[in-house]
Amino acid sequence: MSLATPALPQSRPETARPSVSLGDRLMETRQLSLRLAEPLSDEDQVVQAMDDASPTKWHLAHTTWFFEAFLLPRLIPDYRPFDESFEYCFNSYYESVGPRHPRPRRGLLTRPSAAAVRAYRAHVDEALEGLFADGVPEEAAAIVELGINHEQQHQELLLTDILSLFAAEPLKPAYRTDAPGTATQSIAPLAFTAFDGGLHDVGHDGAGFAYDNEGPRHQQLIRPFKLANRCVTNAEWIAFIEDGGYRTATLWLADGWTAINTEDWDGPLYFEQADGGYLQMSLLGLRPVDPAAPVTHVNYFEADAFARWAGYRLPSEFEWEHASAALSETGRNLGADHLRPMAAEGDAGLEQMFGDVWEWTSSAYLPYPGFKAAPGAIGEYNGKFMCNQFVLKGGSCATPDGHVRRTYRNFFYPHQRWQFTGLRLAADA
Repeated sequence: MSLATPALPQSRPETARPSVSLGDRLMETRQLSLRLAEPLSDEDQVVQAMDDASPTKWHLAHTTWFFEAFLLPRLIPDYRPFDESFEYCFNSYYESVGPRHPRPRRGLLTRPSAAAVRAYRAHVDEALEGLFADGVPEEAAAIVELGINHEQQHQELLLTDILSLFAAEPLKPAYRTDAPGTATQSIAPLAFTAFDGGLHDVGHDGAGFAYDNEGPRHQQLIRPFKLANRCVTNAEWIAFIEDGGYRTATLWLADGWTAINTEDWDGPLYFEQADGGYLQMSLLGLRPVDPAAPVTHVNYFEADAFARWAGYRLPSEFEWEHASAALSETGRNLGADHLRPMAAEGDAGLEQMFGDVWEWTSSAYLPYPGFKAAPGAIGEYNGKFMCNQFVLKGGSCATPDGHVRRTYRNFFYPHQRWQFTGLRLAADA
C-alpha cells in the first residue's frame, strides 16, 4: 500500500468506551452496509446513473479500502492486501495516496465483480476481527471511529445513489416494496419560535467523536431570529410551482436562474405530473406525493427562491445549531425504517430538526476560526472542500442511527439535489 502510516484525525472517540464496544460497533456498521445491498441484484450494483452518484459495488469496496489503506498495514506487519489493483479502483479523492479511477466513470468498473467485492469485504473484516481479538492500540481507535462514521456516510449515499439509478430506469423499480398508500395526516400549521440574540458558543466541544470541520468551538454573534416549527411541505412547494415560482426570475439568484433554465427544472427532482396531481420517485417506487410530508430533493437555489417567495429566508447554520440546543439529537432517520420523509405531527415547538430531510442553511461551507486540517491524507477528508458549497443540518430519513449531531456540518454544491435535502424557514425577529 502507498500509505501505511497515515496521520491520525484530531477528534477522538469517547475514552470511556471500551475497545470491545468499538469493535462491536464497527462490525455492526459493516454488516449494515451488506444488508442495505441485499435487495439489489449484482447488475443493480454496477451501474452509475450520473456523475455525482457511485455504484453500490463501489461504495461497498471503497469503505473497505479505507481500512486497508489507513489501518491494517500499520497494525498488522504481515498483512497482505486482497488485491493491489483495488487501491486505484476504490480510492475516492485522496491525492496523497496516489492516482485513482475517475469518479464520473465508476460505472465502467464491471471488474472486479460484485462477488469479488464481497470477498474483499470478507477478507478485510476477518483482519479487523482478528485485530480486535488481540486488543486495538489506543492510537488506532481514532481511525476506527473515523472509519465507522465514514462508512455511515456511504450508507446514506448508497441509498440516494440507488434511488438516482432506479428513477432513471424506465420500469421505475422500487428498492423496497411496501404497501403504497398516501398521506394520512393533516398539515401541521406553520408557526415560528423566537430566539434571543447575543454571543453564543457554536461548534463541537471536543467530547466524543466529531469531524474536524465541526471545530474549533468558538463564539458567534447571532441576532434575534425566528425559526419555523417544521420543514416546508410538499403542498407548500406545489403552491410555489403553481404560482409560477420556477418562471419568476426575481425570486432566483443569478446562478440559480441560469441553472433552472439550462436544466429545464420545473419542480423538485423526481417530481412528475400525472392525472392532475404529482408523483415522486422514492425508494418505495413511484408514489403519489404526500402533501404533508417535507419537500425533498431540492437544491440550495430552489430553497433560497422558495424562502424569498414565501417572505422568509433560510436560517444560518449557527441559528439552526443554537435553536436545536435543547433538543434531543434523535429523529426519523434510517433506523425508523420509513425510507422517506414523514409529516410533522403538529406538536408544540420545533419538530423534524433531526431526521426526515437535510435542511439547507444560508451558510457557506467555510473553516471555523482556528481550523487546521490534520496532516497527511486524513486531512483531505473535509478541509479541501471548503469552497463554493453550503452547509446542511439535521440528517435525513436515510442517515444511519447515531451519525449526526447538532454540530454536524454536511455540505453540498448549490446545484445538487439528489440527496434527501429540504428546508426550514427563518426570519429576523
